[in-house]
Amino acid sequence: PGDAFVLDADCELGVDGRVGLDYKELPRDVRPGDVLLLDDGKIVFEVEKVVGNEVRCRVRHGGVLSNNKGINRLGGGLTAAALPPKDMEDIRTAAKIKVDYLAVSFPKSSADMNMARQLLRAAGGEAFLIAKIERAEAVEPKALIDIMSACEGIMVARGDLAVEVGDASVPALQKRMIRLAREQNKLTITATQMMESMISSPVPTRAEVSDVANAVLDGTDAVMLSAETATGKYPVETIASMSRICAVAEDSAEVTLDRDFLDRVFTRVDQSIAMAALFTAYHLKVKAIAALTESGSTALWMSRINCGVPIYALTSQTATRYRCALFRDTYPLMVKYVGDDREELLEEAENVLVRNGVVQKGDLIVLTIGEPIGKAGGTNTMKIVRVGEHRKG
Repeated sequence: PGDAFVLDADCELGVDGRVGLDYKELPRDVRPGDVLLLDDGKIVFEVEKVVGNEVRCRVRHGGVLSNNKGINRLGGGLTAAALPPKDMEDIRTAAKIKVDYLAVSFPKSSADMNMARQLLRAAGGEAFLIAKIERAEAVEPKALIDIMSACEGIMVARGDLAVEVGDASVPALQKRMIRLAREQNKLTITATQMMESMISSPVPTRAEVSDVANAVLDGTDAVMLSAETATGKYPVETIASMSRICAVAEDSAEVTLDRDFLDRVFTRVDQSIAMAALFTAYHLKVKAIAALTESGSTALWMSRINCGVPIYALTSQTATRYRCALFRDTYPLMVKYVGDDREELLEEAENVLVRNGVVQKGDLIVLTIGEPIGKAGGTNTMKIVRVGEHRKG
């Protein structure tokens, strides 16, 4: 602390007391007195003055600074583009290898997400987009809804977000973002330092157990590991611990169906069918809900509300199966069918559930299906079936 340090946009190789910048506009974005946080806030500088392309700083909190670490200004406000050239190239690569989900860093508005989608589609990609919420500007209510309108889900990226808004603000923001995403029928991934101690320890701290469990109880679809499995000593133990915590938390989650159902206004037939299936499944105490789906939308809508009944997304589309694996409380299964006979397809769906050990003879299940068969977004029928008694007609 107290040492001078220079962030130099013209410097290629770092030396003692001076490093280069990938973000060449930083000298235009900062002013004397600004606080800069590097590597998720592990290193803290205060800007003393800007001279040409040099940002001359004083070290508040020092540490080891390695390559390719992030930089933020306390309070946000950096004008860095959401999609620099490297990210654009990565999007083309993602399309080429046919990823299922693509996460976009630092979006400030729907325009950033729309640009990413245009690049992805132009490269032949069909991935679902996840917006990484990392900027202070992005958590403003209007901005957050705007961003959600242009993607399939969000990531609560707590590292950079905490640097910009302050770590004490993140827990409440996390809860609000997860709640809003569920209301908007979007996915949520909660990430950053969830099991950080397990980089070097075979067991998590009690605080980490609570952190993971609370994210699940808040309604997140997924929790994500980073350094714990990328560079940690105990990657297998970390995944096993997180899985165990999630399973117990899911079993303890409160059923929220009645309150959510009564407050909902439906604008689409397929969404209304999805919600009706949840309501029926809960009050009839069925064994499983089976959503025959082309795109996965019906299963997604069902998974936004916890009704205490497992959802099985039955699809003939491999891409849909992979995408549905991220939906909360949803288990994707492949079903093969030809033709357009609804009753034959429903019977095959029942057989798939039986073969996978999900249900047995005598169990009640709720099935949803769309007609014409094979049309995405066409779910318009719900049927209650007792296993072993399905008949055509």
